[in-house]
Amino acid sequence: MAEDPEHAQGAAESGVTIVVPAFDEEDGIEGVVRRLVALDLGRPTELLVVNDGSSDRTGEVLERLKGEHPTLTVMAHPLNRGYGAALKTGIRAARNPVIVITDADGTYPEDRIVDLVERVDQGAAMAVGARTGADVHIPWQRKPAKAFLRWIASFLAGTPIPDLNSGLRAIRRDLVLRYESILPEGFSFTTTITLSSLTNHHRVDYVTIDYAQRSGSSKIRPIRDTLGFLALIIRTVVYFNPLKVFLPLTAVLSVALMGSLVYDFFFDARGPNGELAPNLGDKTVLLFVATVQTLTLGLVADLIDKKSRLRSAHEPPPESLDR
Repeated sequence: MAEDPEHAQGAAESGVTIVVPAFDEEDGIEGVVRRLVALDLGRPTELLVVNDGSSDRTGEVLERLKGEHPTLTVMAHPLNRGYGAALKTGIRAARNPVIVITDADGTYPEDRIVDLVERVDQGAAMAVGARTGADVHIPWQRKPAKAFLRWIASFLAGTPIPDLNSGLRAIRRDLVLRYESILPEGFSFTTTITLSSLTNHHRVDYVTIDYAQRSGSSKIRPIRDTLGFLALIIRTVVYFNPLKVFLPLTAVLSVALMGSLVYDFFFDARGPNGELAPNLGDKTVLLFVATVQTLTLGLVADLIDKKSRLRSAHEPPPESLDR
């Protein structure tokens, strides 16, 4: 199995920090914490829960659990800032170079964390728990949108993505910090780190997991979040691999342009006596301009990306971010 060259050394000796974002999860957080505290990864492990401005009893439950479990650290946002913001807070505070993230609602199988960490030990930059097991509880109304987003993301990234936004994964901390500036503070944090890793050729492994029915109500807003995820996917791929977006768009515009030319020359161009009188219509001119501009913009974006990567390759490697 190939190793990510930046993360191939010393992974097996790394400690692990488990980061759990929690927002109004009074029904599920206690069980999750108790299972994580009992987890034996065979190495130094810290558990860090970020209470993201919960308005229910989540904070009270965490304070009680902190008194029972000295290995539990609780951080808190005074106001709700978002899933990604909570993860960033926990990852910045983490003392170990390997991060595991999971949700506070009891949906993910915490016993599979050891398998994810093992993949990082073997050289993966990130190991994702892919919700493709035999027992997966995802509401049916969310499945079509998830399948479409996964398909478009796989096409743009150039590699199959079994699970685009799973909330159970093990990640090298320095990988997150490298892309922190573009990681959003909402639910699309996991989508962005997945696409950033794949489009920059970091090794991403997938481990098949089950997915239980959640405790409490979902924070996902189906229509708004689906549109947001779609925009995010396109934006992230444009950031790292612009031609993957601009070339297909140019191809579509080119086909439309050819169709418009044929129509103008052969179906919509007749003289006063019925003879052919080819003439370019306004829509054809607009399609030509749009095609040229789209291709030019893609080439310029790709040139900027290549120049940026070349400059980065000649810069001295940064000091280790592990603490």
